[in-house]
Amino acid sequence: MSHAPPQPADLITPLLTGMRLHGVQYRRIQTGPSFGLGFPPKPGHAYFHYLAVGTAILRGADGSQHRLSAGDVVLVPRGDEHALLSGADHPVQCLETIDAAPLGDAVSGIDTCPSTHAVPSAVLFHGCMVFDLGGMQGLSKVMPAVMLADGNATAFPGLLPMVDAMKREVCSGRIGYAAILARLADAVAAMIVRDWVERGCDGASGLVMAMRDPRLSLALLALHRDPGRDWTVEALAAESNMSRSVFADRFQTVMGTAPLRYVTELRMQLASQWLSQQSLSIEVVAERLGYASQAAFSRAYKRVMGYSPGATRRGRGLASE
Repeated sequence: MSHAPPQPADLITPLLTGMRLHGVQYRRIQTGPSFGLGFPPKPGHAYFHYLAVGTAILRGADGSQHRLSAGDVVLVPRGDEHALLSGADHPVQCLETIDAAPLGDAVSGIDTCPSTHAVPSAVLFHGCMVFDLGGMQGLSKVMPAVMLADGNATAFPGLLPMVDAMKREVCSGRIGYAAILARLADAVAAMIVRDWVERGCDGASGLVMAMRDPRLSLALLALHRDPGRDWTVEALAAESNMSRSVFADRFQTVMGTAPLRYVTELRMQLASQWLSQQSLSIEVVAERLGYASQAAFSRAYKRVMGYSPGATRRGRGLASE
């Protein structure tokens, strides 16, 4: 039985479908001509910035600098420490020490523009959220520290209308604008990640190489489409039209882990997403992922994640074990 090589879109779709930005806290920030805003490290989170008005310099923890202008969007996928500055040498104040005024559910406003200025020099929309890639969470480890998109560039077709809509919402402050911005931020972040994958992920290894491998990608696509199937190494090898031993060796070399270990880790990442975000019961998640009993699923989950599925649900205030 022959398989046609999967198209790139086939492999990107599971990534974008599983991607979620949740636990979001947003701020609308406006400043005078001089500012220095520091963002502390937030492991497991991502920072999202959209500069609606003005210019700024983004300085990374390694000292790298990126000049931003109105319309630029920045995703910091691993929550690394960084700063937004009006000038390279401007002193930095941690954003969390600046008083913010509540503007609605999960959104607040910061205004550091001096009263002597009629209009702010810079206006930006900032979010800090849990960055969840679902079954492809491993990709976040190899993403660039800073992912920058120019909303006015032709390299991102379709982005300009969205950043224009974001600018209108940020600057107008109309009722419900935070909810609209959150949805737009989801879409813009997905476009940035998709562009990175389509450009070859900067030559990153592991899962990215496997996604682009004509044979391994067939097994990955089948696995991500049906994670609850009773997968064996033989079954995965058959999807790739390879012998068991050749497939196992190739998978281990490219992915850096054994095939069935990857299957288990994928299932637990999906389980975490379903338990925390979709309010599914432990029993339903175990059944979806092909476990014969809730107990067997719970043991596997705790072994991989380090805590029980019940703890994941309690973290979302859903239930106890």
